[in-house]
Amino acid sequence: MIAAVSGAVLLTAGITASVAWARHGAEGHLFTEAAVPEAPVALVLGTRVLPDGTPSPFLLGRLEVAHRLFTTGKVSAILVTGDNMTAEYDEPGAMRRWLIEQGVPADKVVRDHAGFDTYDSCARAKRIFGVDRATVVTQSFHLPRAVTVCRQLGIDATGVGDETARQYERIWRISSSREHAASVKAAWDVLWGRDPAHLGRPETGIEDALRR
Repeated sequence: MIAAVSGAVLLTAGITASVAWARHGAEGHLFTEAAVPEAPVALVLGTRVLPDGTPSPFLLGRLEVAHRLFTTGKVSAILVTGDNMTAEYDEPGAMRRWLIEQGVPADKVVRDHAGFDTYDSCARAKRIFGVDRATVVTQSFHLPRAVTVCRQLGIDATGVGDETARQYERIWRISSSREHAASVKAAWDVLWGRDPAHLGRPETGIEDALRR
């Protein structure tokens, strides 16, 4: 019983500390669309794509934010990052397609096919695509962790959060609660300097997009 209680106490302390770490790391770096400073790149984190290949409501909310940031001149290029583990499931492909359909020039949207989680997306943005400064775009409940991870990995990151998906109350609530465990994993990954699942040679996609 003592061991069980001690374990529960340690687990609670770890979760509390990790959530506090994520929130503290993002403090002063979260903005509204109107107030966010300009940055070269919007880093749009992927999430579920529907079976017909269209963005889910949560992903659509992120893409709409990124589209507005681009059209108002807040960013000059967009890096879409997500899961493309199989040929049949392609988050970055769906994201790029939607942005192009909304009028973003194709050469301004760069895909990262190996952003399997937030840590991998941030690490690859820095190490593969050479991103030094970016505006991270995701849902507002996810934003502190995402911005903190990117900043810890060497990206001067700010963030803008989507609130439109809040209308899906049950999914929003479940996803928000998962941030507790996700913050523990993020803190662990940063602490130990985990390599992303896939690395490879540096790519010039973002560099080329910013030059054009």
